[in-house]
Amino acid sequence: MSSHYLQALDRQHLIHPVTNFHGHEKRGATILASGKGSWLRDNDGNELLDAFSGLWCVNTGYGVESIVRAATEQMQRLPYATGYFSFGSEPAIRLAARLVELAPASLERVYFTQGGSDAVDAAIRYIAYYYNALGKPSKKHFIALERGYHGSSSTGAGLTGLPVFHRNFDLPKENQHHIASPYPYRNPAGQDDTAIIAASVQALRDKVAELGADNVAAFFCEPIQGSGGVIVPPVGWLKAMREACRSLDILFAVDEVITGFGRTGPMFACEAEQVDPDLMTVAKGLTAGYSPMGALLMSEAIYQAIADAAGPDLAVGHGQTYSAHPVSAAVGLEVLRLYTEGGLLANGVAQTPHFTRGLQELLSHPLVGDARSRGLVGALELVADKDSKRRFDPALRLPDRISEAAYRNGLVFRAFGDSILGFAPALCYTADEFGLLFERLKATLDQVLEQPEVRKSLS
Repeated sequence: MSSHYLQALDRQHLIHPVTNFHGHEKRGATILASGKGSWLRDNDGNELLDAFSGLWCVNTGYGVESIVRAATEQMQRLPYATGYFSFGSEPAIRLAARLVELAPASLERVYFTQGGSDAVDAAIRYIAYYYNALGKPSKKHFIALERGYHGSSSTGAGLTGLPVFHRNFDLPKENQHHIASPYPYRNPAGQDDTAIIAASVQALRDKVAELGADNVAAFFCEPIQGSGGVIVPPVGWLKAMREACRSLDILFAVDEVITGFGRTGPMFACEAEQVDPDLMTVAKGLTAGYSPMGALLMSEAIYQAIADAAGPDLAVGHGQTYSAHPVSAAVGLEVLRLYTEGGLLANGVAQTPHFTRGLQELLSHPLVGDARSRGLVGALELVADKDSKRRFDPALRLPDRISEAAYRNGLVFRAFGDSILGFAPALCYTADEFGLLFERLKATLDQVLEQPEVRKSLS
């Protein structure tokens, strides 16, 4: 079908996620046709260098034959197996065991979901069950971070700390609360690491005191806040927050949906600070986006408390038709093999200096106020005034200008609404591809800078 006809069908029928409906109808869809390695091709034949791994997820790159083969062989052998009624399948069982081998030692049980949002929902439901099982039914309040992202489901979106996910959805709920993001570039405590960490710990303690320690169930956080603008806390922050939760007698739930599977260097970001969470959610890189799948990992203590409360006869009433789907599990096993035996994690670490250096060199650009990264996830924050860190007027629609210019230059990344540019290149990137990324990115920034309305906005 022609692009024109497909766009017409799209406008008439397909609802896109996190999109202005009328704005999308006016703009129309950019229809992607194929992908190979770090490259995409749209329906009009344009070649695009993907600097965002799809949506933080295609860590292996596109078109990896061994992943396609694993999915095909499993589809031919057993395309579906329910996890209900004590049925199971070999790929799902092996994948759960492999995840436990790779995850922090505190996590010994795995529940599979379709993605990150329902992994967070599963965590919330199991936490509620856990505290009821312990005879502590008042512990039902949850704390998360401003600018945090924990999915867009009916429950998890309340933990998400971004207003667009709350507006007109009656969220957050009364038992969902937020404390300030560590956000070094804009932290009231300044950019001193020790002060930022101390401020976050104190904010958590203050919020627990306000709500009452007997009422707080858990603190949820991302090691790096992805959709909130790639906010990179100081080294030591995650460990300090984990220790604070332990002292406050609340569960520590880490959302590694974005940071997991080599995105920050190690398999999981928790490893870098030897953090042992009570629960951890993963998705995205688990299957590298080739098939939908997420997972909730939990401690043995939580699992056993739930199991004991159910007793010998009652089912624990949480489940989904596609939990532990055998095709997704087969994909996940091959993707994990590529990270380890296939050398993808090692390549990501080896290529990280090219990424870090490219971002840092753009600090001299007139539009760039901050450059931040860890591993292969990073951001540029664009400001109208470098000294005051003044943001651009939203009416200028700078993110749209950036995205349009980047597309013309054959480059794909994320331009957030507050003029933060997010990057998450695949772990298969080469040094030459990083060179091309930053060549095209600089050209994009230069072209947008020359637009009279943008130039006029600068102080």
